Amino acid sequence: MDRSIGAFRIFAETVAGAMMAAMFATFIVQVAIRYTARVEWLADAVPFLQPSNFGWTLEFCLALWVWLVFWGNAFIVRNQDHVSFDILFYAVSPALRRTFFIVSAAIIAGGLLLSIQPTWDRLAVLRLKKTATLSVLFGDWIRMRDIYAIYLLFLVVVAGRYAVGVWHAVRHPIDEPLQPEVERIDA
Repeated sequence: MDRSIGAFRIFAETVAGAMMAAMFATFIVQVAIRYTARVEWLADAVPFLQPSNFGWTLEFCLALWVWLVFWGNAFIVRNQDHVSFDILFYAVSPALRRTFFIVSAAIIAGGLLLSIQPTWDRLAVLRLKKTATLSVLFGDWIRMRDIYAIYLLFLVVVAGRYAVGVWHAVRHPIDEPLQPEVERIDA
């Protein structure tokens, strides 16, 4: 099981890395076109370099950013990677800490699951709306629904992660937090 999770984690990180690389390459194209547009004879000599051919780059970067944020938060970012305000959580007894975790994780999972239906309804409307410029790159089939569908996956995966956390907390005690070791610097 741990081997499968590790392999999927590597896959998820690879996909995120590929999205970042594509976003960076598109950004470099944007910069190159911006500067070649100032050289009028170059755009005339090479019609491909007309700035009007590269309107898709901004929308493509934005779509990749949306996918990267939700993909990364669904599959890569761990709970301990988030900023948390846990002073009260660690100040109470382990039994109360367990109750805090179960209640809060159940509320988060429930809220995410309850938002799936309204999200699905909104995505159904977005299936009709075309993107402004991505048809140049992908053709006429891509819709706004396709760009925002990653949010639906995010809702399901994160709700599932919290539900598994609740199930684990019900069956097992909450682990004690690791106290960071503080190095002493002697003068």
